[in-house]
Amino acid sequence: MSAKDFRFLEVSRQTPRTVPVPVRVLGYSEISGDFAASEAATQSERCIDCGNPYCEHACPVHNYIPNWLKLVQDGRLFEAATLMHETNPLPEICGRVCPQDRLCEGACTLEQTAFGAVTIGSVEKWVTDEAIRQGWRPDLSLVRESGRRVAIVGAGPAGLSCADRLRRAGIAADVYDRYHEIGGLLTFGIPPFKLDKAVMRTRREVLEGMGVRFRLGIEIGRDLDFAELVDGYDAVFVGTGAYTYVDGRLDGRDLNGVHDALPFLIANVHRLLRDEVPSATYDMRGKHVVVLGGGDTGMDCNRTAIRLGAASVTCVYRRDEANMPGSRREVGYSREEGVQFLFHKQPVALLGEDGRLNAVRVVDTELVAGADGRMRPQNIPGSESDLPADVVIQAFGFQPSPPDWCQVHGVALDPSGKILVGGAGQLPFQTSHPRIFAGGDNVRGADLVVRAVHDGREAAGSIARMLADTPVAQPVAAVA
Repeated sequence: MSAKDFRFLEVSRQTPRTVPVPVRVLGYSEISGDFAASEAATQSERCIDCGNPYCEHACPVHNYIPNWLKLVQDGRLFEAATLMHETNPLPEICGRVCPQDRLCEGACTLEQTAFGAVTIGSVEKWVTDEAIRQGWRPDLSLVRESGRRVAIVGAGPAGLSCADRLRRAGIAADVYDRYHEIGGLLTFGIPPFKLDKAVMRTRREVLEGMGVRFRLGIEIGRDLDFAELVDGYDAVFVGTGAYTYVDGRLDGRDLNGVHDALPFLIANVHRLLRDEVPSATYDMRGKHVVVLGGGDTGMDCNRTAIRLGAASVTCVYRRDEANMPGSRREVGYSREEGVQFLFHKQPVALLGEDGRLNAVRVVDTELVAGADGRMRPQNIPGSESDLPADVVIQAFGFQPSPPDWCQVHGVALDPSGKILVGGAGQLPFQTSHPRIFAGGDNVRGADLVVRAVHDGREAAGSIARMLADTPVAQPVAAVA
């Protein structure tokens, strides 16, 4: 071993500096700064290249993490960016929004010691941002066009990932989306302080440079019949996400002041993009806000309410902190920005007067091990209490809401509405219709961005395999 293999003894774990709390809560800019090139290289040198890269195994797209960390150490920026894109079509996005503490960094060998994990996510973000800024672009010079065409429904992470991989295989990709910007919930659901929308615009430029064609502001089933895609393309990929929010079915959910997380977040991003003041519906100034739910969406709601001027924000979660599904980093940011957490509390009703919310009734819980080993909350009788609230935001999660045209075209669903893929005799991510593929949250239910990226990537591989074995149909109708 060389001295470099023990750099972690000399160099402590360091993440880029964040904007001070009193400044960050005044606006919506990304709060995390960037490494300088020397800092990225020094942090990359902390990797011990342990020979059994647990970080790589824990990453849903199985990034070649030790390999590109070595390239960063050696100052080979463009090669590092190229290697990142071999496994992840959206590395600058995953570097920002992935819960690395539960994935790659959580599995880092150094994380199991007092030295702390390599700052993988921050390096990933820096490499992609800096390489693109310096002019790096995917090299498609050796790609041979196949003459095949695929329609992609949904410009979220699964759809964008699929489009990237199809173009690398020489397959034309047209991406349809009802919004006028790409990204899906990356753009309209994730707040700008986590993911600046300029990042999505840059990724759009990169993809368009690869030959991806975006057809935005078009809702399939309303503006264009899905049958036209099935008839006009060699294959279709459906990446429509999960937009149906889980209804906690709490008494009082129709009171004024009760909101669901996704409409709240989407409305705020829309008004930021239009540079408008908050609407009366989502006016939080001087109000006591209670967020119900402990996932990353709940953390987004916490931090958005703070920026909207709430007098207080309290996050209620039915388990303990160790069992929260949200990123530890996002929980920490919420705390720094003034959010209070109440654990072991289960909401049971929303209370109000004259049609207006004024409290949340909660009951204490205790954790009991379930059959699957996960600790499950059990209500403690007689422990009810009322928590004053002017506003409640319900962040209980999301479910797929498959469009009607799925079943019309023979795409099988499970009872919860998830699209069924990869069954017996099918390629991975192939639906019951042989030329329709699907992936992301409409297959998994609400899940991580990086898993949607994985699905789009793998679905593109399946589409390419199917088309390679399928004669070109004559003629193929064109969709304008």
